[in-house]
Amino acid sequence: MAATKKAAESTLYHVHPKGFWKKFRDAVVINPEISSGIPLAGVSRWPQPGSRPEKYSAPATKASDPAQNPYWKRDVRRAYPQLSVVTQPDLSSLLIQHSEAQAYFPLTCNHRIPAPSEAKDGENANVPTKTQETLDLTGAIAAITSVHKVYDQSKLPPKVPSPFKKWRAELAPDAPHDPNAYFPMLLYK
Repeated sequence: MAATKKAAESTLYHVHPKGFWKKFRDAVVINPEISSGIPLAGVSRWPQPGSRPEKYSAPATKASDPAQNPYWKRDVRRAYPQLSVVTQPDLSSLLIQHSEAQAYFPLTCNHRIPAPSEAKDGENANVPTKTQETLDLTGAIAAITSVHKVYDQSKLPPKVPSPFKKWRAELAPDAPHDPNAYFPMLLYK
């Protein structure tokens, strides 16, 4: 039974030198049967690059229209973060409005706002109105805290979350030393 060749031919799809360079290669290289490594252009890539008759055209997008694509929209180097400013009068008015809304509609009660058709002439007092007066921030905080206490022992202010446990100093056993010697060092866990 004859042995059949199962391995791929390494030189089948590669360029071979001819003439003088073939003789020179056979004399110089250690293994003249090894491939040159240069692929044949007509065999290795089909169809060959650049052989197709049609030409590529980039699809038309919004970015390809120069009238609708100004440079300042594309310039990401200068897209700095924009600051958001809340002034103290704005913050004080927000705090006052928020405290009034809680006073009118507490979260624990299930009060219902009457529809305009149900409301009588004198009952429109439930709807909070915008205050025209503007207080400074310290005055607004003082006005809110004078009406009701913000924090007490049962309702503490929020803590900043931390993934690390806070270290509390605990004395550790003393290091070995002579009991009669002066040893000012204390060890903590």
